[in-house]
Amino acid sequence: MGPTISGSRVRRVRHEARRREVQVSCVREISPHFIEVTFTGESLADFTSLSFDDHVKFFLNASDTNPVMRDYTPRRYDREKRELVIEFVLHGDGPAATWAEGVQPGQSAVIGGPRGSMIIPLDFHWHLLAGDETAVPAIARRLEELPAEARAFVVIQVADPRDQRKLATRAHADVQWVANPDQSIAAVRQLALPGRDGYAWCAGESSAVRALRNVLVQEKSQDRHAIRAAAYWKHGAVAHHENLED
Repeated sequence: MGPTISGSRVRRVRHEARRREVQVSCVREISPHFIEVTFTGESLADFTSLSFDDHVKFFLNASDTNPVMRDYTPRRYDREKRELVIEFVLHGDGPAATWAEGVQPGQSAVIGGPRGSMIIPLDFHWHLLAGDETAVPAIARRLEELPAEARAFVVIQVADPRDQRKLATRAHADVQWVANPDQSIAAVRQLALPGRDGYAWCAGESSAVRALRNVLVQEKSQDRHAIRAAAYWKHGAVAHHENLED
């Protein structure tokens, strides 16, 4: 018998969309392919991010008629200090990665959103978090938010083992680091997920996330309404972001 799920407890909240001019106040290297950038500015006074998988639009060449835009997870936000932290993955020669590789304190930037939040309750009996490098900021944020009584199964794909890190959490978390999509799928397939109310969240490259979702639905009998599967990027596509449904 498949697990009993209350996916309907997930709720969506809309936010007013606006652009915000911010400044870079700090740049910190986390690992060879991850940096943490702190943005400040009075425009952040009413910034809102209610969910760990929210995303803001990061504008490159914001003054142009057709600026380049990329989606990023709000990693941390401090209203009192007017500070927003975003992690950037240095994964190639794309415009955002190039910007992040050369960013220095004092530079200006423009961000937009989040336009909305999908709020997944913290009190599910278990939580599955799976994704590649692009999902690490969201996974790290979620683990920090989970309460001590929560149970979390975590599968993270990073190509370079030097990018593996200790993730802070109060929850009972089983964290596995893998090197490629096949290993990620195998790790999820081998998980003994409890038969009670749980929620699965997966994000990363489109085909890999779709394969993870299929394993959960077809092999694990996970209710499709208790799965959030997001394609943060897609091979051969530019600025791809898609929520995967049937």
